[in-house]
Amino acid sequence: MQVILMEKVTNVGQLGQVVKVKNGFARNFLIPQGKAKRATDANMAEFEVRRGELEAADKVKLAEAQARGEKLAGLTLQIVQKAGVDGKLFGSVTNADIVAALAQQGFEVEKAQVRMPEGHLKQIGDHHLDIALHTDVVAGITVSVLGEQ
Repeated sequence: MQVILMEKVTNVGQLGQVVKVKNGFARNFLIPQGKAKRATDANMAEFEVRRGELEAADKVKLAEAQARGEKLAGLTLQIVQKAGVDGKLFGSVTNADIVAALAQQGFEVEKAQVRMPEGHLKQIGDHHLDIALHTDVVAGITVSVLGEQ
């Protein structure tokens, strides 16, 4: 299906590009989230009229994300979980736990923005994670998991 991207989408394209994507991806994700519209003549004309407005809104979002990223960069979170003698956690530290810990420190982050390349944290120690605030802004944080007996 041909769609017009209404914002930059990672691994798909830039704002205003007409790209061909799989039907399900367009119908189930891009179009309902407002990230794209079908590439019809009417939608193309409407997009060209609104192009300046959309680009300005994108620049504002990027600037806001960069400001938040500078505050988050290098932050160390401490999360206490029950752990065994060998340092393995009973359960795990998930992205929801990290979002809750960030919220206590005054940072608003969504669960989907927390990037955990090795999955949930199941071991005591320091773990480096990324927070993707925007498609172009990624802030690195350190999560220090402490064990409680």
